[in-house]
Amino acid sequence: MFSSAAILLSFLLFFCVRLFFVISSSRRIRLAPANVTSPQTCSIAIFLGSGGHTSEALKLASALDFGRYSPRTYIVSEGDAFSAQKALALEHIKATHHVFSDDQPQYKLLTIPRARRVRQSLLSALPDAVKSLSACMYLVSVRPLFKKGGFRQPFVDLLILNGPGTCVILCTAILLNRLIGLPSPRVMYVESFARVKSLSLSGKLLYHFVDRFVVQWPDLVQPGGREIYRGCLV
Repeated sequence: MFSSAAILLSFLLFFCVRLFFVISSSRRIRLAPANVTSPQTCSIAIFLGSGGHTSEALKLASALDFGRYSPRTYIVSEGDAFSAQKALALEHIKATHHVFSDDQPQYKLLTIPRARRVRQSLLSALPDAVKSLSACMYLVSVRPLFKKGGFRQPFVDLLILNGPGTCVILCTAILLNRLIGLPSPRVMYVESFARVKSLSLSGKLLYHFVDRFVVQWPDLVQPGGREIYRGCLV
């Protein structure tokens, strides 16, 4: 029994130390100077959280240079046809104004199970959350291993989150990915425009675990905090 307890304690200690270094490394990432331009493309994934979250996320995406940020992956929750349609509409609009350099697909849609449905109790949502986490782990950890030339590459270079709850599960999968040492994307969380005085629950949960935490109102910036304020983005 003593041996089992010692092994468990060692594992927990290793986990805590590893988590500390993962969080610390995300805080040390430097922002590139604004005037630096790079000819390389950056693959990007955007989680569309339905409703207003989808509208805000696509508003952010529409401001990007699609020639630079390519390919693009739109991640939607199961049953969210609205978000999928809006993403396709944005790509169609962009395609009429931009000539891409090759015939390869420039974007794709991925669907993951919902972690929790509207007004669903936390207890009954647990199986759904586990199912969602399993799908996210497959997306960020397993799938890239079978991609040609992608063994040491993350599934995308940058992931943008805007909420709500299912994005926490997606970020958890990436955190687990980092804990075991697999390549992982940089994660940027952009707090909703509707959050003027306080952070959302998703924002509070992810505050210490994302690489960049962006807010759209100055009252959300705390002295010595991680918040990045660049004005209203949507």
